[in-house]
Amino acid sequence: MRVIRVDASTATILLTEAPAPKVRDRQTGEIAKDAVSGEALMTIGVVYIDEGESSLIQVTIPESGVTDGLTVGAPISLPGLVARPWQSVFNGRERHGIAYRATAVMPGAFQMAQVG
Repeated sequence: MRVIRVDASTATILLTEAPAPKVRDRQTGEIAKDAVSGEALMTIGVVYIDEGESSLIQVTIPESGVTDGLTVGAPISLPGLVARPWQSVFNGRERHGIAYRATAVMPGAFQMAQVG
């Protein structure tokens, strides 16, 4: 499926869940790895605020892309943020959604709202 680049230049992104290993198999506890590099993957929870609307999303980041200085509730930056639509059939039920991935997560700054 197609990967869609997300322009987050006008968005405020706040960290809601600290980085944690992405679990591939919940029964065995196996950690997910990048298919190309083999690097362990992490997930974070964020609130993405743009143009007066907000969404809670999970974002996957390679372990090496998690930087120091992250604080839950603080603004962050997600360079290389992309969205990938997905769909699958599990136990005869179709599921679909959007998976988000970034190359890194680092401390950011609040966007300045324009007052008209």
